[in-house]
Amino acid sequence: MSVASLRRAARESVSGLPSAFWWLWASTLVNRLGAFVATFMTLYLTLDRGYSASFAGLVVALHGLGGVVSSLVAGVMTDRLGRRPTMLAANVSTSLSVALLGFMEHPAAIAAVALLVGMASNASRPAVSAMMADIVRPEDRVRAFALNYWAINLGFAISATLAGFVAEYSYLAGFLGEAALTLLCAVLVFAKLPESRPVKGSGASAREADGPEIGLGSVLRDGRFMGVVGLSFLISLIFTQGSVGLPVAMGAAGFSPGDYGLVVAVNGLLIVVLQIPVTRFIEHRDPRRLLVVSALLAGYGFAMTAFAGPLWAYALTVCVWTLAEIVNSPIQMGLVVRLSPAHGRGRYQGMYTMSWSVAALVAPLMAGFVIDRLGARWLWGATGVLGTVAAAGYWLLMRGLPGADAATATDTDTDTDTGAAAASRESAPAPAPAPVAAEA
Repeated sequence: MSVASLRRAARESVSGLPSAFWWLWASTLVNRLGAFVATFMTLYLTLDRGYSASFAGLVVALHGLGGVVSSLVAGVMTDRLGRRPTMLAANVSTSLSVALLGFMEHPAAIAAVALLVGMASNASRPAVSAMMADIVRPEDRVRAFALNYWAINLGFAISATLAGFVAEYSYLAGFLGEAALTLLCAVLVFAKLPESRPVKGSGASAREADGPEIGLGSVLRDGRFMGVVGLSFLISLIFTQGSVGLPVAMGAAGFSPGDYGLVVAVNGLLIVVLQIPVTRFIEHRDPRRLLVVSALLAGYGFAMTAFAGPLWAYALTVCVWTLAEIVNSPIQMGLVVRLSPAHGRGRYQGMYTMSWSVAALVAPLMAGFVIDRLGARWLWGATGVLGTVAAAGYWLLMRGLPGADAATATDTDTDTDTGAAAASRESAPAPAPAPVAAEA
C-alpha cells in the first residue's frame, strides 16, 4: 500500500465525526492510560503482599462481582438519568475507591474495597457506549466504535508498559496514578460533553426515542440478544485470563512484573496497529466463519501458553489470541448495537457489559482454583475447551439468523422475542464493518 493510500485511509477513518465524539474519545484514552488495578491486582496480591493465588482470585472475583451489580444498575441509570451524570458518578467514584485501595492493609478491607472499585469502574461502560451511539450518525457509528476501541487499547498498551515498571518500585504509586487519571477523565466529561440521551418529542430524535418502554425483563426475553450475551461470556472468560491466569503463571515461572507488562502490552500494541485495517478487510467476509475462527484462535492461543518457556514464547501466544480479539470484537459488537433500541440502549449495553463482568467474577476463581490444585497447564487446556464450545455456539447462533450477513441483519428480519425489535432495527447502523466494543 502506498503512502498516499495510507494517508487517504487514515483521513477517511477520522473525518466527519462530531467534536463531542472526540472529547468522549479523549476521555476514554485518559481513562485507559490509568488502567493499573485491573491489570496488576493479581501480581500485587501474590508478589507484593504474599497472598496465595486463591486469595488473589477471590479478590479479583469480588472486583468482578462489583461489575456485575453495577452493569445493570448503570444501564438503568443511563436510560433514566442520562449518559453524562452516569459517567461523572462512575469516574469520581472510581478515582476515590482506587486511591483508598492502595492504602488498605487488612485482607478483609482489601476485598471490600476491591468490590467497590469493581462497581465504580464498570458503571461508565453502558453510558459510554450509549452516548457514542447517540452523538454519531448511524452511517458513521462503525468508524466511531472502531476509533474508540483503538483509544482503549492505545491507552492500555502505554499503561501496561509503564505501570509494569512502576509496580517494581511502588504499587501505591500505580494506585494513585490511576486515581488521578480517572479524576481527569471526569473533568473532561463535565467540561466538554453535553447530555445526549434521546427524548420523546418531535424532530429527528423522536424516531429513536419513541417506542415501547424497555425494561430489564424485555432484554432478558430477547432470545437472540441473550444468545450473544451468553457467547460473549464464554469469550470474555477466555480473554480475562490475560490479566488473571497469565500473570500468576508468569510470576510462578520467575518472571517479573515488568516482564509481564511487556508481554501483555503486545496485546494493546497489536490492536492499535491492526484493528482498523483488519476491520476494513473483514467487513464483507462471512461473519459466522469469522466468529468461529476467532473463538478457536482465542481458546487455542491461550492453550499455547502451556508450552511457553522464554519471554518471546509468551509474547507469541499473546499475538495469537490478540488476533482473535481483533476479529471477534467488531463482529460481536455489531450484533449488540444492531439489537439495541435507542430508548433502551443503556439497559441493553448494561446486560452486554454484565457478560464481561460475570466473566471477571468467574475467571479469577477458576484460575486460582485450577492453578493451586492442578497447575497452570490444566487452566490453559480449559481455555482450549471453552474456545471450542464458543465456536460451536457461534456457528449455531449465526445459522439461525436470516440473511447472508447475520452480523448486520437486514430490515426484513423478524424478531418476536421482544416488542422492541422494530425499534432496534430502526435505530441500528447501516450494514458495514461492525463496530467494536467500547470497554473501559
